[in-house]
Amino acid sequence: MGKPIALITGALTGIGRATAVAFANEGARLIVSGRRDVAGKALAAELCELGAEAEFILADVRHEDDVRRLLDETIKRFGRLDVAVNNAGTEGRPGPVTEFTAENYAAMFDTNVLGTLFGMKHELRVMRAQGSGSVINISSTMGERGAPNMTLYAGSKHAVEGITKSAAIEAAAFGVRVNAVAPGPTETAMLDRLTGGDEKKAAFSAAVPLKRLGTAEEVADAIIFLASDKARFITGQVIRVNGGKTAS
Repeated sequence: MGKPIALITGALTGIGRATAVAFANEGARLIVSGRRDVAGKALAAELCELGAEAEFILADVRHEDDVRRLLDETIKRFGRLDVAVNNAGTEGRPGPVTEFTAENYAAMFDTNVLGTLFGMKHELRVMRAQGSGSVINISSTMGERGAPNMTLYAGSKHAVEGITKSAAIEAAAFGVRVNAVAPGPTETAMLDRLTGGDEKKAAFSAAVPLKRLGTAEEVADAIIFLASDKARFITGQVIRVNGGKTAS
């Protein structure tokens, strides 16, 4: 088959960026996607400097036309799609459930849930025709647990895990695997926004049995594994990369 073709949404920062770099180092050919054209093109250039064949395609996963075009252009460029990582997501604005608004809900679920659904809809139509492929969605510790002031985020990530498992059962019929990776507290700009300072970040770290935060690269390693033939009998699963945070 040659070098695998991988598509990563939300690829410009954090876990998405680390995943793109990891796939480039593995020799994959890449389509990276996001909502900022200049940063996206700079990332594609960086990946090419690593020896990868990479292209940036501007797309907003909240809009189906964007996602359809993203997949069509991927196939036009490379002819197939072997791995899709649905990483685009938002933490939204934390707050009590008594104060959320319909606008807060839409901002969260349109990206985290609807965006993932649009991604799978169009990725799986491509992979079904091939009879092969691996889709990896990104959940969170909050996909299994709850936390005060995180109702919308936790709800969206619980939804991601449910749709991952359901899609995996459908996709198994045509030889495609669908899994999720659920990071715990990870050193990213998203965590910086959530914590707002070193004191709260230290509290996050202290609550992890391994007594540290994860790195985006460690999450990317799990994604690389799920995408590989070493995980060929794994589908419908959620791999929790969280230093033991959900062990009890």
